[in-house]
Amino acid sequence: MDRGFVRRWSGLVVGAVLATAGLSGLAGCSSADGPPILRLGYFPNLTHATPIVGVQKGFFAQELGSDVKVETSTFNAGPAAVQALFSGAVDAVYLGPGPTLNAWQQSKGKALTVVAGAASGGAFLVTRPGITSPEQLRGKKLATPQLGNTQDVALRYWLKEHGLKTTRDGGGDVQVLPQDNAQTVTAFVSGAIDGAWVPEPYATRLRAAGGRVLVDERDLWPGGTFVVTNLVVSQKFLAGHRDLVKKLITGQVAANEFINAHPDEAQKVVSEGIGKLAGKPLDLTQTAQAWTSLRFLDDPVGSSLRECARHAHEVGLLDAVNLDGLYDLSLLNEVLTARGQPAVAA
Repeated sequence: MDRGFVRRWSGLVVGAVLATAGLSGLAGCSSADGPPILRLGYFPNLTHATPIVGVQKGFFAQELGSDVKVETSTFNAGPAAVQALFSGAVDAVYLGPGPTLNAWQQSKGKALTVVAGAASGGAFLVTRPGITSPEQLRGKKLATPQLGNTQDVALRYWLKEHGLKTTRDGGGDVQVLPQDNAQTVTAFVSGAIDGAWVPEPYATRLRAAGGRVLVDERDLWPGGTFVVTNLVVSQKFLAGHRDLVKKLITGQVAANEFINAHPDEAQKVVSEGIGKLAGKPLDLTQTAQAWTSLRFLDDPVGSSLRECARHAHEVGLLDAVNLDGLYDLSLLNEVLTARGQPAVAA
């Protein structure tokens, strides 16, 4: 198996860990200059609606209280978010399963812990209208958000299941071209790509540009449920600040309760929140359309992450990995029980 990607990425990450080991010990700690700080990271995507609502509606701030300062950072790619977690630039971050698995493997299980899920669904393969079967993708160009990311693995594994080969460098029966999500719609309209496996809202934008859904990823999972976003925490921060992590989780559970009880208002909050980050709010009609494919839940759906690990291994993007110890759902279950909700298992 070609392990080049894993090893090169590993070298970068391990170097960052060694170079910034002192910084990670400082993250989130009290200091003489002010209150404790919790540094939180997330992405400006609909699949990260939970943290966006948590920040914009004040659920995190309310639970953490005025004695804790919350600092937020946003990322466009999983590896950048992982680097920030390893370096101590963030203490907790919302990640997809691909970056979660890579980070766990690169750190040999020493850097992060999954403490909750956040969202399921919201990922599609959208292609040109004339493409109606896997075989018609032979010789075509498809985009994914990033090499080795969640959707990249999903696409490569699905193609493999249908007898189509891919390579890391864009070769094989189908050319897979990792690119920034913001470029994907433009590339599709210009004819540079024939489709893309992407999260929302980009799948809906591709459909609005004339694409059709070839694969709804929900159809590939039991009950249509699979993890697309986890809440992960630095193990160092979790060990030293379990009280703050529990409050953060409480804020997340409250955010998801709000999202599920008030979907129309939540869509506006998320659109405006992304607008503050990207300079332009999302189109509310497209947001409403994309919203129907998403589920916001605190269960991390651990079985689907284990399947993601198997898929990544089979397409040559992840060495076999032992996931024992990746999850600590004890704080989440304390919060859920206190709110009259059923506990979840890893």
